[in-house]
Amino acid sequence: MKLSIVIPVFNEAATLEHLVDKVNRVDVGMDKEIVLVDDCSRDGTRDVMKTLEQAHPEWKFAYHDVNQGKGAALRTGFKTATGDLVIIQDADLEYDPKEYPNLLKPILEGHADVVYGSRFLGGGAHRVVYYWHYLGNKFLTMLSNMMTNINLTDMEVCYKVFKKKVLDSVEIKENRFGFEVEITAKVARGGWIMYEVPISYYGRSYAEGKKITWKDGFRAIWCILKYRFVD
Repeated sequence: MKLSIVIPVFNEAATLEHLVDKVNRVDVGMDKEIVLVDDCSRDGTRDVMKTLEQAHPEWKFAYHDVNQGKGAALRTGFKTATGDLVIIQDADLEYDPKEYPNLLKPILEGHADVVYGSRFLGGGAHRVVYYWHYLGNKFLTMLSNMMTNINLTDMEVCYKVFKKKVLDSVEIKENRFGFEVEITAKVARGGWIMYEVPISYYGRSYAEGKKITWKDGFRAIWCILKYRFVD
């Protein structure tokens, strides 16, 4: 069995090497495939990627010539991935790869097809950051749950693990952060068995490179309503 770790990257020159080192070191009890997708970074990230590509020819690398968004980068990464299981890993340091074994456990024990991490179920350390982001995440998750009739606590979380056959069964259309809403709606509609696992969260500020904005929140609301009815 093999785990593909898909890492969408945009302007993360300061954190990328540290992050992939942590990913590379974590023991998941199976083969790992690291898939990096640069979404047309402009801060030197692509130079870091090229250095990593020379050092690790066994990893997979993809490069977008035009910035398209996280959803588009994930779409490229999913097509490139060859693992039996696929996990999403952001290129910043907000999430700790040491938590992979806990995230994989419900699938490996035969309980789940999809596992989401949750920043709201307790677990490890949580950096104190933005109240309105917290409230917005809770609201979007609640609205998504109302449309999908599932009871997630953290729909917008980065850490999502899928059996590859789940990803192969859906078509991802959203290019930006609407991906989180779209994949949740399509997994729920597909009747796949979903679990949540508590995770730590080492959030960062906008000064440290956080990218999601209030505009993405409004897009998420539109996507929640849209994917209630559209495949």
